[in-house]
Order: sequence, then structure tokens, then C-alpha cells
Amino acid sequence: MIEDQASSLRRMNQSRLIKVIAVTGGKGGVGKTNITLNTAISMAKTGKRVMVLDADLGLANVDVMLGLRVEKNLSHVLSGECTLDEVLVMGPHGVLIAPATSGSQSMTELSPTEHAGLIRAFSELRTDIDVLIVDTAAGISDMVLSFSRASQDIMMVVCDEPTSLTDAYALIKLLNREHGVFRFKIVANMVRNMREGQELFAKLSKVTNRFLDVALELVATIPYDENIRNSVRKQRAIVDAFPSSPAAVAIKGLAEKALQWPIPNQPGGHLEFFLEQLIVDKAVGGQG
Repeated sequence: MIEDQASSLRRMNQSRLIKVIAVTGGKGGVGKTNITLNTAISMAKTGKRVMVLDADLGLANVDVMLGLRVEKNLSHVLSGECTLDEVLVMGPHGVLIAPATSGSQSMTELSPTEHAGLIRAFSELRTDIDVLIVDTAAGISDMVLSFSRASQDIMMVVCDEPTSLTDAYALIKLLNREHGVFRFKIVANMVRNMREGQELFAKLSKVTNRFLDVALELVATIPYDENIRNSVRKQRAIVDAFPSSPAAVAIKGLAEKALQWPIPNQPGGHLEFFLEQLIVDKAVGGQG
């Protein structure tokens, strides 16, 4: 009987395992939100249930980029006015958006305890999803560190500008030395060709290899594509508006690759999104 309950719990929990990817970059303007949305939509087109968390809590732009009307946002979840499920809005291809606020100073000044409260709110989520993609703010604030560290994979978006590499390095260094993060997936964005993307990755790797104990992996090279600007004007994702364009094809490839990344089956020893799924899995595994 106990074994039957254990296997039933295990099956239930395995169907609930959720992939969590943070998209960050240190510097603003490197294309994080575009990559987040287009990756999410590409995943949804394969049948996955995908949610995007707009974690730029004071300067929300995910809903604006898609032309969505938002009535409630994460500030209402934090204040206890409503649940996380109640603020979700539906985007293209069924992608769910957890919207942030725009122009709210107080939301940019949340304490680490309040960040933790938002991360824990996802454990109460009743909506079934397969993937959560977290679009972080720019910079190296506590907010960026909290959301990045609580994710299973960190995609660091860089472009060919000295400030982009400097800021990406600063964020990698902080996450590594202060929070024990060792693995980073790098996306070279807005590059002229594959070679330029590889050179960009080599520049960043050279510095991290010298000063940090981290493993970087180049997971995508996204070409500069004028269609991205055109799709933003239309408030549509490039994978929908211009599906055959070079950037759209590259992002679809990134989405396919990201879906293959393994989901950890045990807690990492710190606060994570959907932490309880790992704890239950470990406990049930122990009983079996």
C-alpha cells in the first residue's frame, strides 16, 4: 500500500517537473526580452506549456512588446490582493505571461525576503506548465541575482560591445563567487555571422578562465536581423511575423536545444523556483 502511494506520488511529481531558465545579460539593450519571448513562443509551438515571468519588476515590457492588455500584475501578488494564477495573461500560442509593473520605484526596491516571497509564490501555482522562462532586469541588482540563482539554467545574452562583455563578466563573477553558480549558457546576439559569435564567446571565456571557476557554453549565435526591429514595431514575435528570417531560425534552434537540457532531480541547497517538486521527488525516491 505504501509502495503504491509512493509510486503514485512519484508519477504525479514527475509529470510536474518544470524546466526553469533565466535570461539575463548584465547590460540593458542586448536583446534579452526578444530572445525570451521568441524562445518561449518557439517552445509553445512544439506543444509545450510555457510561461514567461517578467522579472524586470519596475520597468515591465514583456506585455508591451506583445500588445497585451494587463489589469493586474506581480505587485498585486506581493500585496496579497490576488494569487499568481489570477494575474496571468495569455500571449501568442498559449504562452502565459506573469506581468510586472511599469514605472514603480517600490517594486525595484524589494527586499531579499520579498524576492523570496515571489519565488515561493510559484510553488502555489495551479496552472500546469512545462517551462518557466524568467526575463530578468538589466544590471547586477539583488533582484537579478535572486531570480537568476533560483533558476536551473542561466542564459547570459551578450553582444559585440565592450560594455556588454564587461557587464556580463561582472554578473557571472557575482553569481559565481557570492552564490556558487558555476555553469552559464551564453547566447551571442546581434552578430554578423557565426564566426563573430564564436569570437565574442572566446573573449568572454578568456577572462572567465583566467579569474573564475566557471564553465561557459555557447548555446546560440543569433544574427543581426532588421526584421527584429520590424517585428517589435508590429508588437509581434519575429518567429511569428518573419518565421524564415535568420534570427527567427536561430532562435527556433535555441528553443529546440533548450528543451533538451536536463532538469535537476534534487534540490541545489538554496531557494529555487518550484523547490517543493525536487524535495517531494527526493523524499518519494527515498521511500521507493
